[in-house]
Amino acid sequence: MQTVHSLDPLRSAVAQLREAGTLALVPTMGALHDGHLTLVREARKRAARVAVSIFVNPLQFGAGEDLDAYPRQFEHDCALLEGEGVDLIWAPSVEVMYPQGFSTNISVSGVSEGLCGAARPGHFDGVATVVCKLFHQVLPDLALFGEKDWQQLAVIRRMARDLDLTRPHADAIMGVPTVREADGLAMSSRNAYLTPEQRTQAAALPAAMNEAAAAIEGGKTVEAALADLETALLAAGFASVDYADLRDAENLELLGRPTSRPMRLLVAARIGKARLIDNLAVRPAV
Repeated sequence: MQTVHSLDPLRSAVAQLREAGTLALVPTMGALHDGHLTLVREARKRAARVAVSIFVNPLQFGAGEDLDAYPRQFEHDCALLEGEGVDLIWAPSVEVMYPQGFSTNISVSGVSEGLCGAARPGHFDGVATVVCKLFHQVLPDLALFGEKDWQQLAVIRRMARDLDLTRPHADAIMGVPTVREADGLAMSSRNAYLTPEQRTQAAALPAAMNEAAAAIEGGKTVEAALADLETALLAAGFASVDYADLRDAENLELLGRPTSRPMRLLVAARIGKARLIDNLAVRPAV
């Protein structure tokens, strides 16, 4: 396994890897857990070589957010990735990724608006900008992202289509189902912010979401099902619910009632120091 921190060695390493066949990229911000490793394992099934980026991207953190507190455990992450047979770790510094005078921003309208885009202004500009740079740096044939960040996945696919990216093409940007703890909580690096009591309470999030999805599929109005979801979370110990929406799975259009297209229930809620996001598929109406 190679670990590189600057562009010239990266280009040489990528050229060598591509000689062996297809190259997959798994972008991360480090603090790896089994959700990330699941992406790596899926990448190894789909490509001859696998690269993983580790970069805590300052552009996607807003004022007062947890950039400084975000967990960093680079040596541990590298050991995990070596154990998974990763071929290349791309770990640039902020100065390498955003050299002096950097002044370019990629903004994806539509799918970036609302949901986390409303709660975190500028967040998805930062995501789109760094992911576009990673794609151009590594030139992967495919890239894998967790479906837990459903809006992020929609933004990245839209960017790839709109900019006619070929490495990877939008159709080669793959979502991998969310990896969950035994009690259903989606794995996230930010789960480390939870106290033991809050961690127990946090299991109410997937439970309430499953109940709401089943209620909508069973004919309950979207408004009533989402109101019950919010009530359940607040009763369980969550401080607030940023949003709980039923959306079109592809274009993220807000839905007031079920449709025949694939749908997604998306929720963000705060407990303690953590803001947890999650989503579930809702079966289309017949």
